[in-house]
Amino acid sequence: MRPVEQSVLVVIPALNEEDSVADVVRDVRQGIPAAQCLVIDDGSSDKTGERARAAGAAVLTLPYNLGVGGAMRAGFRFARTNGYSIVVQVDADGQHDPAAVRQLIAGLSDSDLMIGARFAGVGDYGVSGPRRWAMRALARVMSRVAGTQLTDVTSGFKAAGPRAVALFADNFPAEYLGDTIEALVIAARAGLTIRQMPVAMRERQAGNPSHHPVKAAVYLTRACAAFALSMLRPRARLEALS
Repeated sequence: MRPVEQSVLVVIPALNEEDSVADVVRDVRQGIPAAQCLVIDDGSSDKTGERARAAGAAVLTLPYNLGVGGAMRAGFRFARTNGYSIVVQVDADGQHDPAAVRQLIAGLSDSDLMIGARFAGVGDYGVSGPRRWAMRALARVMSRVAGTQLTDVTSGFKAAGPRAVALFADNFPAEYLGDTIEALVIAARAGLTIRQMPVAMRERQAGNPSHHPVKAAVYLTRACAAFALSMLRPRARLEALS
């Protein structure tokens, strides 16, 4: 049996992140050296894959852009095929602090899915306006579905244990926001235990975040639709695992 850290696959979905992906890979490798770092080059038109590989990551190149959900589904299937029992999702823009990866993994001792929560009392990350209201409402509803208090259901910083890896390798949603809201619904309805821990976010290393009010309204609508659709779909079945 592999030591725990050697059973960890850190998956970094990346689309045109050539300016930040190498630093993220180096930070991950420094923070948890025994883990395998896999960058999913999600149809990039720049040198994302080349720079990730030069920094020491394995790179899985998708022929066209599938979105974060499709990229993560490929990552979970890679994990299953290659015998990794833990998958950690880290963004390629540098906002997620790899120093927190060990804590997320430690949290899997009594849970199947650990969320790095941005709105749980650590750091000064925040959102405002309609997007903030939508995220709070979704967190309240999702907390009921999951049977535990959650404050950040759209976080892309997560660790999945063996049962979650087995579930997501076949059932991870590829739709918009599927990697966050719908994935949590699928996990909760399959009987997995979901927990969160507070994390501090870092400044983006490249690119610009969007705070346009129209885009915030679109996000709100799509997030609510994603939740509603996920609740209407049949429950995913998880084979019994020891």
